[in-house]
Amino acid sequence: MRKISDDVKNPQSWCGLNNPEIDDRDADVIIFGIPFDGGVSYRGGAAEGPAVLRTNTKHSTPATERLCYYDSLKVKDAGDFTGDDREQMFAEVEDYVASLVEKGIHFTMVGGDHSVTIPVHRGINKALNEDFGIIHIDAHMDLSYALEGDLLSHGSTEQRALELSNISSLENLYFIGIRSIEPDEFEFYKKNPIQVKTAYDCYAEGIDAIADQCIERMKKFNKVYITFDIDALDPAYAAGTGTPQMGGLTGRMALTLLEKLFGQLNIIGFDVVEIAPPLDPSLAAMFAGRKIIQECWGAWADRIGKLERK
Repeated sequence: MRKISDDVKNPQSWCGLNNPEIDDRDADVIIFGIPFDGGVSYRGGAAEGPAVLRTNTKHSTPATERLCYYDSLKVKDAGDFTGDDREQMFAEVEDYVASLVEKGIHFTMVGGDHSVTIPVHRGINKALNEDFGIIHIDAHMDLSYALEGDLLSHGSTEQRALELSNISSLENLYFIGIRSIEPDEFEFYKKNPIQVKTAYDCYAEGIDAIADQCIERMKKFNKVYITFDIDALDPAYAAGTGTPQMGGLTGRMALTLLEKLFGQLNIIGFDVVEIAPPLDPSLAAMFAGRKIIQECWGAWADRIGKLERK
């Protein structure tokens, strides 16, 4: 079920942009949370991500790092999808995302562990009659068929995506920031042409070149979705996550990458997942996630003419 708490209704949330009473069709951006971490294979805590992030957006402004403002952007917090029955909850998310995509509404999802991206992918697929692209920014490819017997594991997100009717091949997926691989993923990787740029590649080739290569491969899709696991960042920038891996992207690299992707591809939605506040009292991962959302919204505001420059 979708839960609407008092915080969800607070107009100060999401940098003071929250318009909780408007109709979905009148929103420039819909944001919702999925506070679920039952798909993890290691450390939990990501279920607290949406609430902690929502609370801390009251203390930020609708501005980009280039000092542009977008206070006229209409954002609606649609609440959190919760429930003890995972399959039922995922089905509700799938239907809701499908309704947003059908209406052409940009949306942002906050997790939760990376398994909560599975119903989002399914919702996009349900709404479309064409192939779409997925850019997976993460320390892990999440291509395990199952982890510990769980087909809906946070390590199986993109394996489930490959089962969708509008993901016709591995060319629909592009992976950035990878630096860890499971045994079954390695076997899959050896046998299949995966489009992947490791964190090492990002350092060696430069993040601008990585972004350009990704854009060149993904521009054939009219619609692209970005899923951003906060562990794509080096733990120095985002320690509060369940499965951190040393050697990741810097904050500067991540923002430059997203700026280029949003500037040259039609990004219809994105998520930020695996922020686990209990694992880091400084909340560095949460603040990183907040900045990612702000910059991506600034890019959308620019596209629709709601970004104010000096």
